[in-house]
Amino acid sequence: MNEQFFTDPKVRRNLHRGPLNAHVDGFVEVLHERGYAAITSKQKLQLISDLNHWLQRRHYAVEDVSESRIETFLRYRKREELLHRIDTPTLRQFLSFLREAGAIPTLAPEIEDSPVQRIEKSFAYYLSQERGLSQKTLDSYLYVAQRFLTEQFSDGKVHLRKLSPQAIPSFILLYANKLSPSSAQLMVIALRSLLRFLHQRGEIDTNLAAAVPTVSRRRLTELPKFLKPEETERILRGCDRNTVMGKRDYAVLLLLARLGLRAGEIVHMKLDDIDWETGEILVRGKSSREERLPLPHDVGEALAAYLRHGRPRCSSRRVFIRMDAPRQGFSGSSTVCVIVRRALSQAGINPGFKGAHLFRHTLATTMLRGGASFSEIGEILRHQHPSSTEIYAKVDLSALRSIAQSWPGGVACMK
Repeated sequence: MNEQFFTDPKVRRNLHRGPLNAHVDGFVEVLHERGYAAITSKQKLQLISDLNHWLQRRHYAVEDVSESRIETFLRYRKREELLHRIDTPTLRQFLSFLREAGAIPTLAPEIEDSPVQRIEKSFAYYLSQERGLSQKTLDSYLYVAQRFLTEQFSDGKVHLRKLSPQAIPSFILLYANKLSPSSAQLMVIALRSLLRFLHQRGEIDTNLAAAVPTVSRRRLTELPKFLKPEETERILRGCDRNTVMGKRDYAVLLLLARLGLRAGEIVHMKLDDIDWETGEILVRGKSSREERLPLPHDVGEALAAYLRHGRPRCSSRRVFIRMDAPRQGFSGSSTVCVIVRRALSQAGINPGFKGAHLFRHTLATTMLRGGASFSEIGEILRHQHPSSTEIYAKVDLSALRSIAQSWPGGVACMK
C-alpha cells in the first residue's frame, strides 16, 4: 500500500528499515481506513520513517518506544529545525497504534494519592454503584465536588471535620452568579449529595447538606423559540444534496425537524439502529432509555442517500461520520449544533436561539397548533414527565385566550 505514497522503491525500502519495520504497513492501513488525504498520510509516514532511522542509529528496539523516548526524539527534531506542526499528534497516534497492536506495553494508570482525589474516587463509586447515576451526571457531580474541596482545602491538607456551615453559602455565591439557573441548581444538588455522602461515611459529624441554600429557578418563564413551517422548509431546501456534506447535513436536519431528536441521540445513532424492513429507528435517549420511532418516508430516503452515496467508508458503526480525517463518529452534540447554525446562516434565518433544540421546539409548536394534545406531543418528544411539555402551552395563544379572565370593566386580559 506504500506505493500510493512513495513511488521510489528506495524510499519505500528505507521506510521499512529499522525496529519499526513490522508495524509500518499496519499504520498505513490505519491511515487509509481513517480517511487521511494522501499528502497528509505521506507526511505522517515520512515522520515515522525518520523515527525508525533515529531509533536504529541508537540501537533501540520497538519495545523501547515510549512517551519519554518520543519526547527525546521531538527535542532532537526541534534542535535540527525539523519539527513540524503534525509531529506531536502523529507520534501520539502512532504510540496508540503500537499499544493496540501489543508491540509496546500499555501505560500504567497514574496513581493519585492526594486526599481530595481519594474522596473523589469514593464519591464516584457511591454515585455509580449506589445511586446509579449516568456517566454524564456523575461527571457533573464530581466536578462540583472537586471545586468545593479544592476551594476549602487549598493547601492540600483535607480536614473534613473543620468544614463549617458558613463556608457553604460563600462557595455557592462565588460561583452561582457566573452560571445559568439550571447549572446553579445542579451545583447545589451535587453539593448536597457530597455532604450527605461524607456524613453517612462518618467523615463529618453533622449533615451539612441542610446548610446548602436553595437556588431559585422559575419554570416556564420564557417562550420556547421556534421556527415558522416555511422557515423549516427553506432551511432543508438550502442543503446542497449534490455534495457529500449536503447529503449528511440534510439527513441530520430531517431527523431534527421530523422526529424532534436531540443532538446527542443523533450523535450516538448506529447503523444497526435503523430497521429498514419495519420502517423504524431505535433512539437511545436520556437516562439510557431506548425507544423505537416510525421512520418517515422522507427521512428514510435522506438516510439511504447519505449511507449509499455520502457516508465515508470506515470501521465505525456510527451513522454520521466526520468529513475530515480521522474518519469517525461525531465527537459530541456540538457538531450537530454547528450543522444547525450553518444551515440557518445559509437560509438567511437568524433566530434568537440557534441550537439543535430549535427544531424540537418547532415540531412541538407545529403539532400543538395542528390540534395535537399535550400527551401526544409528550409521546412524540419522549418526555418522561408531563411537566416537560407544559412550556408549549404558552405558544397556544388561542387556548390561552379561552381561559383568560376579563377585567372588571369587561375587557379581556389577553388580546
